[in-house]
Amino acid sequence: MKLGYIDYLNCYPFYYHMFEKKPVHGVKIVPAYPSGLNSMMLAGELQMSPISSGAYPDLADNVLLLPDFCLSSVGYVGSVNLISKVPIEALDGKTVGVTTASATSVALMKILLHKFYGITPQYVSAAPLPDMTNLDAALIIGNEAMMMLAEPVSYKYDLGELWLRKTGYPVVFAVFAVQKSALETYGKQISEVIMSYHESITCMKTEKENVVKKAKKRYPDVAYDINFYYTLFQFDFTKELKDALLYYLQLAAEMGLMKMIDGIETL
Repeated sequence: MKLGYIDYLNCYPFYYHMFEKKPVHGVKIVPAYPSGLNSMMLAGELQMSPISSGAYPDLADNVLLLPDFCLSSVGYVGSVNLISKVPIEALDGKTVGVTTASATSVALMKILLHKFYGITPQYVSAAPLPDMTNLDAALIIGNEAMMMLAEPVSYKYDLGELWLRKTGYPVVFAVFAVQKSALETYGKQISEVIMSYHESITCMKTEKENVVKKAKKRYPDVAYDINFYYTLFQFDFTKELKDALLYYLQLAAEMGLMKMIDGIETL
């Protein structure tokens, strides 16, 4: 069975146990940016994977979400930033670089700018770690958001914090999906991966210093306090977070950024 892995610091806690303690037999882990995993899930090339929340509507007919896990922040997250040469209120008509790495954060930014600031910039595709020479602003996420830019910028906005302030909701950045077609063939492996996720989250509580140490070794370029960073996330997919996800998906659909769905379907 092929299992996706978001190759970011924030996803590592779910994989700590299978990376560092006990691999899951019969499972090949495929690391990639969220956008790559979304595409592979859509093409049926992965049987199971974390996906961008914003990719779920396109996958909803073919996948079930794991009911217990997500990547979420309530407010400040530190790794989903709009960096800008001018104040956010001055970005109307300006050139904003859009990362190709994730669907969730792109829609999040567009909703915030359009619905809550009345701003319509010119969006252009940009690398995960963008060259700001010809950009007025850029969305930068994940590990790259915690690296040093070649050129400093004057303004940085944490989108998790902005979203909470404007909507009152937390942000669910990623959810965990399994192909419906894989349930019969790979039921044993799917169950063992879920158990490994549970064990990993337990390790975050019982041996967090070891998780942080191993994460730092895996991602040495991240210039950030990893111990503090992990305090910013919620990993349990609570009812509150399911409601927050549906609110986000509804706003995105109303803006034409993704398909409208009736709800979420879990395993």
